[in-house]
Amino acid sequence: MLKLDLSRDAIGFLESLPAKQYKQIVNAVLTLLKDPELHDAKKLVGYPYFRVDVGEYRIVYDTQGEMLRVIVIGKRNDDAVYKALKRKE
Repeated sequence: MLKLDLSRDAIGFLESLPAKQYKQIVNAVLTLLKDPELHDAKKLVGYPYFRVDVGEYRIVYDTQGEMLRVIVIGKRNDDAVYKALKRKE
């Protein structure tokens, strides 16, 4: 199983979620720890990251060795996720 590294942005977003959505996102992250190459994970064009959708949310992550890095978590239907990725470059 991989080790988890959550960015400050991801932690802040998780803390702002209602309990039901928080549980959905945390369950998805735990699933990624077991298998980061899920069948519905997609490589982002122009970035070295992958994304997976959980309900109305999107998790952007990558793996480095034995580490799963969650870069950004955000709403699926807005561009805030991608704006946050550009700030991280």
